[in-house]
Amino acid sequence: MKHDIPHPRTSLTQCRIISLSSHTDENGTFTLAQNDNNIPFAIKRVFFTYQIPAGAYRGGHSHYREEQLIVAAAGSFDVDITDGTTRVRYTLNNPREGLYVPPGIWRSLSNFSDGSIVLAMSSSDFDEADYVRDYRNFLKLRGCK
Repeated sequence: MKHDIPHPRTSLTQCRIISLSSHTDENGTFTLAQNDNNIPFAIKRVFFTYQIPAGAYRGGHSHYREEQLIVAAAGSFDVDITDGTTRVRYTLNNPREGLYVPPGIWRSLSNFSDGSIVLAMSSSDFDEADYVRDYRNFLKLRGCK
């Protein structure tokens, strides 16, 4: 499928851990993610994945336009990101932090601990045409060999 915009040439340096505002008292901890926080996009969609079986692999795609903040709401997991030439692994295990992933970066999630919950905040509604799900096609779009 031909997309109407080129695949972004985003750099891994644009990916980063973002601290979320939290408040703890005798009744527990409250963590807040909202558009006027330090999240670099307006949150349009929130989704979460849970009851993830041992050995599961999630993600395995990039986006043309969508930005995401990925949070370990419970448990821990690894997020591997790549621009087609360099690969970086983040271990997410703190619900007060999220990994910002801009468009044009391939991401995959693995190594889920028992009871993990992946919380994702997105800049857009779901649109299948925004996904690149084939890694070879991703490399081609990025101009990688």
